[in-house]
Amino acid sequence: QVQLVESGGGLVQAGGSLRLACAASGRSFSSYSMGWFRQAPGKERDFVAAIKWSGGSTYADAVKGRFTISRDNAKNTVYLQMNSLKPEDTAVYYCAAERYGTVVVSTVDYWGQGTQVTVSS
Repeated sequence: QVQLVESGGGLVQAGGSLRLACAASGRSFSSYSMGWFRQAPGKERDFVAAIKWSGGSTYADAVKGRFTISRDNAKNTVYLQMNSLKPEDTAVYYCAAERYGTVVVSTVDYWGQGTQVTVSS
């Protein structure tokens, strides 16, 4: 069993930055691909970024060049650095884990509880 706890959300002005963190409990963190998803009110949960267990990262087109995902296996933590934030980035951001997977919403093994990110214009 893996528990994921997100932190770092908050209120920021457009153009600002936030850094989200997701701390994972349990063993074998390095065998999990990790990802971030977001969900705005009334909308579906959308993919934001992922970093595979073997390395390599992918991003949604909407965040490419602005967001960076990284992981620290020694700390069992994955990060999402968000720069040049826009009002449309406002959502609840969820951390996700999938063992040896590609981290798509339908195959995620574990979800965090979410952290709110609000970008004011």
